[in-house]
Amino acid sequence: MSPHLIRPDADPVGRNDRPLTVTVDGAPVTGAHGQTLATVLLADGRSHWRTAPTGGPRGVFCGIGVCFDCVATVNGVPDVRLCRRPARDGDRVTTQSRTGAGDE
Repeated sequence: MSPHLIRPDADPVGRNDRPLTVTVDGAPVTGAHGQTLATVLLADGRSHWRTAPTGGPRGVFCGIGVCFDCVATVNGVPDVRLCRRPARDGDRVTTQSRTGAGDE
């Protein structure tokens, strides 16, 4: 499995994906309808979007919504599991950190 987006005109399966754009910490990131927010971020080359209390990076671990490693703030709602949340055009994702005072 590749985390890279395939252009519809280069897809050997012949899909015709509908593009969408989300913002991650203010930066636009493109994806396709039907992807989860985690897969949109992975396809953009992001391996993590949360920092644990110990300072370690966290992203997708289980990929099925059990472990809560992939949480981020989505449209102002904290602790959303990105592996379970379908991406919607216009979503605003903010990375989270639990490393010190003033963190989300």
